[in-house]
Amino acid sequence: MKGETVSIKLMLESARVPVYVWTDDVDDNSKQQLRNTAGLSCVFHHVAAMPDVHFGMGATVGSVVATKEAVIPAAVGVDIGCGMMAVQLPFTASQLPDSLKALRSEIEWSVPVGFNWHNKPVQEAEEWAGFAGFKDIPAQLHGQGSKSLKQLGTLGGGNHFVEVCLDTNQQVWVMLHSGSRGIGNEIAKVHINIARGLFGEALKNLADPDLAYLAEGTVEFDAYWRDLQWAQSYAMKNREIMMQRTLRAVAKVMLNDWQAPITPVMQVNCHHNYAERETHFGAEVIVTRKGAVRATKNDYGIIPGSMGARSFIVKGKGNADSFNSCSHGAGRRMSRTQAKKTFTEADLVAQTHGVECRKDKGVLDEIPGAYKDIEKVMDCQSDLVEIVAELKQVCCIKG
Repeated sequence: MKGETVSIKLMLESARVPVYVWTDDVDDNSKQQLRNTAGLSCVFHHVAAMPDVHFGMGATVGSVVATKEAVIPAAVGVDIGCGMMAVQLPFTASQLPDSLKALRSEIEWSVPVGFNWHNKPVQEAEEWAGFAGFKDIPAQLHGQGSKSLKQLGTLGGGNHFVEVCLDTNQQVWVMLHSGSRGIGNEIAKVHINIARGLFGEALKNLADPDLAYLAEGTVEFDAYWRDLQWAQSYAMKNREIMMQRTLRAVAKVMLNDWQAPITPVMQVNCHHNYAERETHFGAEVIVTRKGAVRATKNDYGIIPGSMGARSFIVKGKGNADSFNSCSHGAGRRMSRTQAKKTFTEADLVAQTHGVECRKDKGVLDEIPGAYKDIEKVMDCQSDLVEIVAELKQVCCIKG
C-alpha cells in the first residue's frame, strides 16, 4: 500500500448539509441514501461516508452522522453494538499445530455459531451485573430474558466470525466480530417502529420512512437512549465472553490444558454500530456510526477484511472531517443473493486457499469476491488511521 496522505474523494450536495466521501467507489443508490440522510433537519454540519460505504436500511452502512438533540434508530442499525475484538497472543506461528482442524473444532465447540446458543447461561453471563438492566427494556421483550442470557457468548451468523491470524512478525492473534445478538435486533425494531409512528402523517415527507428520528427531551428518546446503552454494553460483554472461551480452546489445543492462563500482549474491543455523545466543530452532538469505528487520536480500532483477505489493527489520527472515524471493514460490493448467483463453491475454495474454514455453499455469500478490496479501502483512509498491525487469517469460524 502506498500509505500516502489522502483527502475527501467526493463531495455530494444535499438539501441541507454536504456529504464527505472517502472513496470514489460508491454506487448511485448509496449516494442517494447519503443525500437523504444529509437532508434531515436534525443532521449537523455534514455527513461523513467511509471508504467501505454501501447501501443499508435507512442509513448507509459506512456512514457517520452527527445530530443535534435527536437520534435516528435506523441509522444505528438493528445489530446494536456490533463490533470487533482482537487479542495478540504470546505465541508465534511456529507454535501452532501443523493442522488447524482441531483448533477450529475446539473453538466451534466453545462458541456456538449461527442459530445456536448455550443450553444454559455460561458462568460469565450469570456473573455479569449489567444484565440487571434487562428489566428496563420494552415490556414486550421481557419474555426473551432467558434466551438473551443464553446467547451471551455466542457468535450468530452472517458476516460474524472468529479468526486465528498471524501478523507480519508471525505473532498469533485471535479476532472476532459480533454484536448484541437477537435481543439487540428486537430492541432496535421496537424503537424504529416507535419513531415511525411518532411522525404520523409527516412520515410521507421523509425521503425514507426509516429515517424517522426521536427528539431529545421526549420520553421516547429517553427510552431508546437507555435501551441503546444497555444493548451496546451487552454486545461488548458478548465479545468478551466469546474471547475468553476462545482462548480456553486455544489453551486446550496448544497447551493441552484449557485452564492454562494466556496473558494477552495487546487487546482491542470496539463497536462499529452505535451512538454516543461527543463534541465536534464546537457543538455537543450525538454521533451515530453505522459501520464505522471511532478513530479519535490514538484510539485503537480494528478493520477486518473478508475471508481470505488481510485485516488491520489501527490507531486513529483524529480527523475532524470524518468526525474522528474510520471504516469498519472492506464493505460489501454485492448483496448476499447476488454473491450466491455469481460465485461457486470452487471459487470459494480458491479464494480462501490456505485458510482452515468452511468452504461450502452455506457461506458462499461471504466469499471475498463479494467485498471491496481491503487494500484499496485502506489506501483511501491513510489520513484517518495509521496501521499498527497487519493480520492474515489462518483459521476462520463462521456461522
